Amino acid sequence: MDTLLSSEGDSQRTQYPYVTGTSVIGFKYKDGILMAADMGGSYGSTIRYKSVERLKQVGKHSLIGASGEISDFQEILKYLDELILHDNMWDDGNSLGPKEVHNYLTRVMYNRRNKFDPLWNSLIIGGVKNGHKYLGSVGMIGVHFEDDHVATGFGNHLARPILREEWRADLTFEEGVKLLEKCMRNLLYRDRSAVNKLQIAKITEEGLTVSQPYSLKTFWNFAAFENPTVGATGSW
Repeated sequence: MDTLLSSEGDSQRTQYPYVTGTSVIGFKYKDGILMAADMGGSYGSTIRYKSVERLKQVGKHSLIGASGEISDFQEILKYLDELILHDNMWDDGNSLGPKEVHNYLTRVMYNRRNKFDPLWNSLIIGGVKNGHKYLGSVGMIGVHFEDDHVATGFGNHLARPILREEWRADLTFEEGVKLLEKCMRNLLYRDRSAVNKLQIAKITEEGLTVSQPYSLKTFWNFAAFENPTVGATGSW
């Protein structure tokens, strides 16, 4: 009897993230929203998968990017599919925009946090509807905000300082891509979970485009990279 009770009481929730994706970066540009993420999926400290897509379309007007537990992101995408299906069933000529999707996800994340069963993700939601550009972020416990540029994971520490210096509201698409690549290259150099295979997505009034995966040109012969422990206290 004790065995039966203990088996029924075993927790089925995500106790700790297993396969995770690292940073996502997004910002507004002249015509809409640009977002970038690499395609790595890390099993612990091992980069086990290198073709994980973490940028997805939501309805007609929105784009979502996710870092954190990949299976939890798949669960979130199921929620969003149901949300968009229900919205389409009204057939009233209206459709959910990025602000509504962001608000919905803040409630989902906070609700799961209150159940002590969080979805182990940080999300970026962006889009364009009726000429209005929207960009927001929400974390695994429901903390959310809007801004002109956002990032998750290491991107908060390594990419946003670059964006604070170089982002402008009137960036062209080409300038925006260069800025995203500069941020992603910096993350590639300094984040052990980053891989040199990324996708860039843009969403405008005309629709969504996600690039084919590609790699960045890198340079690894910086003096600091050749022997990084020289002079470090306690180094081998």
